[in-house]
Amino acid sequence: MRKKVIAGNWKMNHNPEETKKYLEEFIPMVKDATSEVVLCVPYLDLKCMVKHANGSNVHIGAQNMHWEEKGAYTGEISGSMLQSIGVEYVIIGHSERRQYFAETDETVNKKIKSAFVSNLKPIVCVGETLEQREAGKTKEVITAQTRCALEGLTEEQVANTIIAYEPIWAIGTGKTATSEDANNSIKEIREEICKIYGQKVSERVIIQYGGSVKPSNAKELFNTSDIDGALVGGASLKPEDFAGIINY
Repeated sequence: MRKKVIAGNWKMNHNPEETKKYLEEFIPMVKDATSEVVLCVPYLDLKCMVKHANGSNVHIGAQNMHWEEKGAYTGEISGSMLQSIGVEYVIIGHSERRQYFAETDETVNKKIKSAFVSNLKPIVCVGETLEQREAGKTKEVITAQTRCALEGLTEEQVANTIIAYEPIWAIGTGKTATSEDANNSIKEIREEICKIYGQKVSERVIIQYGGSVKPSNAKELFNTSDIDGALVGGASLKPEDFAGIINY
C-alpha cells in the first residue's frame, strides 16, 4: 500500500524567525501522523527549518532548483547545494514557475534528472488551466505533461517520483475539484505511467492532489482509491490548518 505524503508549499512567505515559531507550534500537533509530512519553504528558511525540525517527523523540501550542478546561473540553487544542508524533497514544475518564470516540460525533465543525481525526492506538478478543462482537454494535458516529465528516467526513478496533480484553476481560488474528479484525473495519470513503465511501477508512484485543500475537505479527498496525499498551499501557512489536514 502506498504511503500518503502531505506536503506544504509556503511559496514566498515566512522568514526564519517566523519559521522557528511555526515549528514550535506545528511539530507537537503532527508527532503521531501516519502520513509523511513535508514542508517546502523558501530558500532563506531552509537551514532554519532543517535545524529546528531535526529529530521530528517533519521532512524538508525546497520549492525549486536548477538542473546544473554549478555555473553562471545568477540567483539559482543546485540540487547538490540543497542536499548539502539536509534538504530531502524539491518541488519541480509548479504552475507558478511555468507561468511566471517560463518553465517548460523540457526544463522540468532536466530538473527531475538532476534531483535524482543529488538524492532529492522530486514532487512534480502537472495540471490543466480552466480553459483546457472547459475544452475537455484535461486528460490530454496532464498525461502529456507526465510523459514529458518522466522521459528518460529509469523504472526505479519513476517509482520514486511524486506527482502532484494540481488543476491550475483550483490553486488559491478556493475552488476544489470534487473528490471524484480529482481521483479520476489521478487514475488517468497512473494509467499513462502504466502504459510506459508497467503496472508494478505505476502502482508504486505516489500521486498527490493539490488545489485549495483544507481541513474540511481532506478526509473526503484522501479516502479515495488513488489520491496519495496532497500538495497544500495557503492552508500550510497556519500550523493548525496544516495539522488539521495531516490529521484528517
